[in-house]
Amino acid sequence: MSQAPSEERLRELQGKMIPVAELLTLFGTRVRNDQSVLFITQTLKDAGLSTVPYFANCNGRAHVHIVPLESVAEPDQEPDVQGGEQEGDGLTPGALPHQSFRIGDLPASHSGVDSVPPDATVTQATYLMRTKNYSQVPVIEGMTTLHGAVTWSSVAKMYETNAATGLVNAIVDDPPIADSRQDFFSLLPIISEYGYVLVRDSSGQFTGIVTGADITERFDATAWPFFVVGEIEFRLRKCLGTALDSDNIRAVQPNNKKTGQITDLMFNGYVKLLDGHQQNPALRPLADQNWQALGWAGVDRVQFVHQLDRVRAIRNMIAHFDPEPLSKRLSDELRQFVGLLRQLT
Repeated sequence: MSQAPSEERLRELQGKMIPVAELLTLFGTRVRNDQSVLFITQTLKDAGLSTVPYFANCNGRAHVHIVPLESVAEPDQEPDVQGGEQEGDGLTPGALPHQSFRIGDLPASHSGVDSVPPDATVTQATYLMRTKNYSQVPVIEGMTTLHGAVTWSSVAKMYETNAATGLVNAIVDDPPIADSRQDFFSLLPIISEYGYVLVRDSSGQFTGIVTGADITERFDATAWPFFVVGEIEFRLRKCLGTALDSDNIRAVQPNNKKTGQITDLMFNGYVKLLDGHQQNPALRPLADQNWQALGWAGVDRVQFVHQLDRVRAIRNMIAHFDPEPLSKRLSDELRQFVGLLRQLT
């Protein structure tokens, strides 16, 4: 989990050259994924700082110079689209490659395994299942040798067939197993059929159990931001499309797609429509006209545009289906902005 150092600590670094790894460690992380890059960039920006070169897309062994923000272009600033270029989706230039979503990306896959040894009794296995509210418990010897799994169904079958009451007769011999590097979506049919899958790492040790409940919880955290961003975009288009002149919309569109339709814009286009301090001076007076046309007298324009730009960055992050759910801070930003739009529309 990323952590923010104090502004005082960050300002002490101004003018210094430090390794990228040291900067990441300062923020409590070792990796440069979308969420950590967004968090570090914004925290540095809040302290009036940036890095040269931009820490997110330079070599991992490189050193970066901590400099005042005004001395460099903002790293997530999107260039104005000119000529025949297509308007992009606002993704950070030089973003890191994105790999497939793996079963090992779920917290339950590496949170440990409660198991019983092969010489345990059925009562010991069922007691563990009752007290921990498990539907199954694996039978593992030495964390690597799997003898099977005890489930409520297998226990019931033992009693129904009048088999001897021993662990060997209450075991499912071939429980589902997955390597932590396996593609998550390819394993969904297995989890749906069995209700769980045992996960082991590259060393062969069992590191966790992923159940249907884990997937429900994870996708609840993952799906919510998509729906909220979708509602934000719907409400923005409803407001902007009704109030703004089509010529002003064309002004922020690329030359090969000047339709004048608000539905052909993406979030960086919405920002350009309203930002009175944007990089392109030709768009600033049009942005002033657009803001006046909305008639939101009680809304602070600078704060609104700042929040809108933050939503743009968050949208780009969740569009990659980052393995880590949004932090509470980013979720709260989406919640606050959609709440404001609901009041305005």
